[in-house]
Amino acid sequence: MKRSKLSDLVQQASQAVGRAAEQAQDLVETLGPDPSEKEPAGNPPAPVTRKVLAVTYNPKIKSAGGRTLLQVMGWNDPDKLIPGHIADLKQASYNYANYEVAERIEVDGMPVKADGFVYDPDEFVRLMKAGTGFHEADAVDYYRILKDFDIIAKINRGAIDEVWLFAFPYAGFYESIMVGPGAFWCNAPPLKNTGEANRLFIVMGYNYQRGRGEMLENIGHRAESIMAHAFRNKKGDDNLWERFTRYDKTHPGQAEVGIVHYAPNSERDYDWGNKKKVLSRAHVWKKFPKLEGEPAQMDTNDWGKGDTLAHHIWWFQHFPHLTGGANGVAYNWWKYVIDPNTVR
Repeated sequence: MKRSKLSDLVQQASQAVGRAAEQAQDLVETLGPDPSEKEPAGNPPAPVTRKVLAVTYNPKIKSAGGRTLLQVMGWNDPDKLIPGHIADLKQASYNYANYEVAERIEVDGMPVKADGFVYDPDEFVRLMKAGTGFHEADAVDYYRILKDFDIIAKINRGAIDEVWLFAFPYAGFYESIMVGPGAFWCNAPPLKNTGEANRLFIVMGYNYQRGRGEMLENIGHRAESIMAHAFRNKKGDDNLWERFTRYDKTHPGQAEVGIVHYAPNSERDYDWGNKKKVLSRAHVWKKFPKLEGEPAQMDTNDWGKGDTLAHHIWWFQHFPHLTGGANGVAYNWWKYVIDPNTVR
């Protein structure tokens, strides 16, 4: 490549970066400070309701006399998982997050992969029983899903606020993915070229082979991504999210609440049943915004004795959940988890 042409490309790239930075700054200035800062601080926030499109992929299996995949495999019925999940979210958020199913769709078929592959239902059952041979390009075609269920139009007219997809192992779903203009990382890369949506929304992917604990874990990873983004411009002591997520393995003697996979004393992923006692200041988050108090000895008995669902509810119940705000961030972290459009 000639030097002059390379120089031109570098200059064009630099100009593009500059324009992107200006647009980002314009967006910040347009959004302004978080409106929570103008509220009287310290009160319970008014509950919100979020409308869900629930889509279940549950094909009939010809070789099993037309019984559905759920019936053949004996997995969890989403119609039973959903009410429990809604109740868990309400409990974990101190009654702030209230979900309702605005539309339910059951699909007698398999989702289409990004490369166009579709499992034959009978063949999929054989693969599950063998435990091998699955299609290796696992990712699902999200654009096909958006089109098949007219999702963006439903978002734009306010019929729904987010999407919950239910399917089987190897369906190719991310646990969560953000869609719409300005979408950012949400435990998955943002879905590009979806600016026709008039707001951000999240598509959750749930595996109905698993239960409510794993469903709340999906929401937990969604929360980790969103809160990291909410505090992306905060450094040092101003980054309360960084402080909240400390656990003893990474911050010896300075544990706070931890992350979804790591309780304050966890030594590895999913180690919520560890009986080792460590010093933690998790309890001070119940006093937010006054984060004062001495650390206390804590172990698995404090967050559910190894129970997945109990730990996740315990973790979420330490999120600040008050009116008001400071330094551009609301005192109610749950509003960001529920609605990414509120993140400044």
